[in-house]
Amino acid sequence: MHRSMWRCCRVWAAMLSLKLPQLLQVHQVPRVFWEDGIMSGYRRPTSSALDCVLSIFQMTNETVNIWTHFLPTWYFLWRLLALAGVPGFCAEPYHWPLLVFLLPACLYPFASCCAHTFSSMSPRARHICYFLDYGALSLYSLGEPAAAGGGRRAAGGGGAEGAVPEASAAARLSAGCAFPYAAYSTPASWLHSRLHRLFVPAAALNSFLCTGLSCYSRFLELESPGLSKALRTAAFAYPFLFDNLPLFYRLGQCWGRGRSCGQETLSPSHSYHLLCALLTGFLFASHLPERLAPGRFDYIGHSHQLFHICAVLGTHFQLEAVLADMGSRRAWLASQEPPLGLEGTAATLGVAVAGNLLIIAAFTATLLQAPSTCPLLQGCQLDGGSQAKQQ
Repeated sequence: MHRSMWRCCRVWAAMLSLKLPQLLQVHQVPRVFWEDGIMSGYRRPTSSALDCVLSIFQMTNETVNIWTHFLPTWYFLWRLLALAGVPGFCAEPYHWPLLVFLLPACLYPFASCCAHTFSSMSPRARHICYFLDYGALSLYSLGEPAAAGGGRRAAGGGGAEGAVPEASAAARLSAGCAFPYAAYSTPASWLHSRLHRLFVPAAALNSFLCTGLSCYSRFLELESPGLSKALRTAAFAYPFLFDNLPLFYRLGQCWGRGRSCGQETLSPSHSYHLLCALLTGFLFASHLPERLAPGRFDYIGHSHQLFHICAVLGTHFQLEAVLADMGSRRAWLASQEPPLGLEGTAATLGVAVAGNLLIIAAFTATLLQAPSTCPLLQGCQLDGGSQAKQQ
């Protein structure tokens, strides 16, 4: 017992001897690390992996970003395990699209959390971290609903050069839930149509487009920030619009008819999800409140933190909406067509995962082969009053 206590004391002493990394002002880090309206709380751009992990427990301008996706990861994992643990749930093919839906819901906040944690190791590490973040979001657009994510902005309160997010708002809040929508939320008039048959394969192709464009946009950030922002926004806005076509159609069918539209009736959770999506988009576009008061919201309260919260809430309400559709439309769907089989679900997801990993590997290889003098990897250090282009 004494040996155990002695070992515990040694562990605590070792932990207390670790020094937390020093934080920097905006003018002390390269421009590629700058954020719009965030003037302090930056980690060293050459942090070690240990420094990055320790910074999770230190108040930096990334700390709340990390925790607002780390904790939801465990929440969605708990929801997945709770459903999968119901006797007979996993054995029934009708439930498989829901399980596929929940897998990326656990993955995307975890990938975002890791990207925010380790993005200060180097410019190369930063880009690779967000390549992986984009891939997780793309898979989320195939299997999941609204997401949230990491966005870099131009420091100093939004100058003429604009801002380019790590992953656009459309991505995080859009991600449209192709598998469960195709299985549970399809409008009655779409059943057995060509659009219904091609909906999930088309969403898989959209995920490749999403990852490819968003990764490519990082190579344009410093020289063409406007084009970079446009490409990244389009990369996720299009999948959002496509994946939510079933909901938009049902909403149009039921507009002004209340609950008299039968199977097309939308759950209130769908409305809450869309509201969260609108709030997430507003926060992405406005960068409020830090744009109005640069330096005042460096640690708590800036738009990216609120962005994460709204997006995670959107994912929660999307899950509730899918569960509502799955339950209320089950008997009707069973009378119309057989449920989506595991073979098609697993095959499409497997192709999407493999394709996105190949795209990420290609961009990573290009980045690793780039010379260290490449502007994308250097990002000059400017004085504090200059405008930086965002990540």
